[in-house]
Amino acid sequence: MAEVQEKDKKPSEECTDESEEEDSEEEAKLKYERLSNGVTDILKNDAASCMTVHDKFLALGTHFGKVYLLDIQGNVTQKFVISSVKINQISLDESGDHVGICSEDGKVQVFGLYTREGFHENFDCPVKVVALHPQFSRSNYKQFVTGGNKLLLYERNWLNRWKTVVLHEGEGTITNIQWRANLIAWANNVGVKIYDISTKQRITNVLRDNVSLRPDMYPCSLCWKDNTTLIVGWGTSIKICAVKERNPTEMRDLPSRYVEIVSAFETEFFISGLAPLVDQLVVLSFVKENTEQMDEEVRARPRLDIIQPVPENYEEISSDALTVRNFEDNECRDYRLAHAEGEPLFYIISPKDIVVAKERDQDDHIDWLLVKEKYEEALMAAEISFKNIKRHDVQKIGMAFLTHLLKKGEYEVAARKCQKVLGKNMELWENEVYRFKEIGQLKAISQYLPRGDLRLRPAIYEMILHEFLKTDYEGFATLIREWPGELYNNMAIVQAVNDHLKRDPSNSTLLTTLAELYTYDQRYDKALEIYLRLRHKDVYQLIHKHNLFSSIEDKIVLLMDFDKEKAVDMLLDNEDKISIDRVVEELAGRPELLHVYLHKLFKRDHHKGQKYHERQIGLYAEYDRPNLLPFLRDSTHCPLEKALEICQQRNFVEETVFLLSRMGNCRRALQMIMEELGDVDKAIEFAKEQDDGELWDDLISYSIDKPPFITGLLNNIGTHVDPILLINRIKEGMEIPNLRDSLVKILHDYNLQILLREGCKKILVADSLSLLQKMHRTQMRGVRVNEDSICESCHAAILPSEMSKSFSVVVFHCRHMFHKECLPSQGTIPGLQFCNICSAKRRGPGSGILEMKK
Repeated sequence: MAEVQEKDKKPSEECTDESEEEDSEEEAKLKYERLSNGVTDILKNDAASCMTVHDKFLALGTHFGKVYLLDIQGNVTQKFVISSVKINQISLDESGDHVGICSEDGKVQVFGLYTREGFHENFDCPVKVVALHPQFSRSNYKQFVTGGNKLLLYERNWLNRWKTVVLHEGEGTITNIQWRANLIAWANNVGVKIYDISTKQRITNVLRDNVSLRPDMYPCSLCWKDNTTLIVGWGTSIKICAVKERNPTEMRDLPSRYVEIVSAFETEFFISGLAPLVDQLVVLSFVKENTEQMDEEVRARPRLDIIQPVPENYEEISSDALTVRNFEDNECRDYRLAHAEGEPLFYIISPKDIVVAKERDQDDHIDWLLVKEKYEEALMAAEISFKNIKRHDVQKIGMAFLTHLLKKGEYEVAARKCQKVLGKNMELWENEVYRFKEIGQLKAISQYLPRGDLRLRPAIYEMILHEFLKTDYEGFATLIREWPGELYNNMAIVQAVNDHLKRDPSNSTLLTTLAELYTYDQRYDKALEIYLRLRHKDVYQLIHKHNLFSSIEDKIVLLMDFDKEKAVDMLLDNEDKISIDRVVEELAGRPELLHVYLHKLFKRDHHKGQKYHERQIGLYAEYDRPNLLPFLRDSTHCPLEKALEICQQRNFVEETVFLLSRMGNCRRALQMIMEELGDVDKAIEFAKEQDDGELWDDLISYSIDKPPFITGLLNNIGTHVDPILLINRIKEGMEIPNLRDSLVKILHDYNLQILLREGCKKILVADSLSLLQKMHRTQMRGVRVNEDSICESCHAAILPSEMSKSFSVVVFHCRHMFHKECLPSQGTIPGLQFCNICSAKRRGPGSGILEMKK
């Protein structure tokens, strides 16, 4: 609830709103200020009795019979002395050019504000209300109504005289009239009536609910929401009435319109005024409270409530208690609520005070958020509505937000918000950094400092780096990695790091950071030295990125010790920068590393390191025997005698067998397999590879007295050597393991070979027959001979110019044509002639004769 308090301020200053529920989390919907300036002077010696609002000006009536025209700031623009007693009502037309005034002494005046011509009349009884036709300025709408004991309609005729019509009487004093379009609504002691001036019919009578309340003490409040919706407030009840068109079939003697009450509900307070606010209602309420000491009611501050009507009840949206002057002396009838059409502007009128209620704007919303210390929401609201706010500045709100966060100790959040609040203002950034320094929180803001095109002075960044260097080596290293080197004086930071290394020379974090600083300073040799000392993974990236191959020629062993695979790959990828000979020279004292390098070199290219193949034999034999045999197979530059000598010395049988076979000594190789390895399968495989009959004889001879070897031969020899040769040489009575299975396999293999041969024969015969048939069909086709055809011997036209003469032509299946007389004599085979051209090349199918005679 907002409360308007009178302050010792200048009259023009806005009143401070103070809430009964100041700590409430709900924001008020309206803001209030006292209408001051000329109004203050008027109400010092007089009292307000009524007021009407136009979008151009305000019209205020007083108890001493004066009417003042005011601007919206409360300054007096015109003054009319109407009477010496209370002004009961002021009415304005829509244009604001004409005014109607009535007073307690029975005076009624209707005149133009710019011409005093009009209606002036004195009645013998008080006139409580007056209402002009909304379109009074137009000549055909010169109408107004007055209300006292009767409801009188005044209308000017064509003779410029005023004609009076009594619309209603006999139900007590008329206390309120509201005219909207063609509808006039008025209230008397009995209830509320509506009159349709276009049809001259009264269309409804809404009765008063609580008849126990005196109508002069608790008057009826009327307001039109639109041209067909009337809101009635009387006592504690509110009714919303909708004027609707009656169905023509239902009219008969009834009015063309009727009224439907769409919502009716009771409130907890007495209603002093009503006004629409979109689909809600603004209600001015008179409140009585019981005192704690005595069981009697006292007048409390009036309230301005915003409610949401529902069919039989309402929801309270907001409720504000208003401290107006002398509220303790006021009754329900002393308050009025006036509003501006089409604008959320409400005037609360009391005898000694006028308060203006407005919808809160974005500035007011931000004020409330700041009071509630909701700085982040205030900042967001200001950013969204920065074009509309007038009293607030986005950056100032942001700075207040940062101050609030720092006071709460939320340093990390405050630092993060700096980017949003400070933006591109480098001066504010520097001030904020020093503020963080004063509270010992430079670390918090370090990661959010500008580091792009907009930068702070180098001294700011150096100050933060020195702070980290004192207390947090890891954080210091992180900043060095993340910050571009041009943000600070690199040499100064290098010197500071070296000073710390004097106290802790083996600190890997500081050493790594120093290497990064050297790298940025382009002192790559020093950075490389540190990386190698630390065995840092970035050493290879540093070498590649800055082309430091000339600097690592004497550090190859260190690189290999750190990571053999990466080092070798790097060296082989950059042979043009570090030659193979240079690498071999550097690794000569570390043969195990030399072998790794030469092995990878050989894998990439069998010929590049050919002059080192002889050396590699010993290296493979010493460090990598599994790859020795593949090396011997793939190398074409390896000296076989040297390799054989090394393998024999080390008793490498498999390698020796390979070398013997490669040197042509297959029988000795086979002998080693049989004697030293005792592996018949390898022996058979070796014999198959060599495909030498003598080797098979040697193999059979060596195996003939060894039953397990015979079994192996019987299982594998069938497809390479006639098994009979082996079977015939087996001694009678020798026990051979699995002999039956071996013989069955031999027979099975033999049957399989027979089947394969028969299958191949069938395929061959079928293919031959198919090709023969194709050739026969081809040769049986006719051959086209025409005047363009020539003799292949004499090159004359094959056909005579005169077809009547007899001629003889020979056409071969190869499509060559000859005159018969141009052919040489027949061959040795009688009756068979061959094409001379094709016979010169080859003699085959298709060159036979096809004779044509006429």
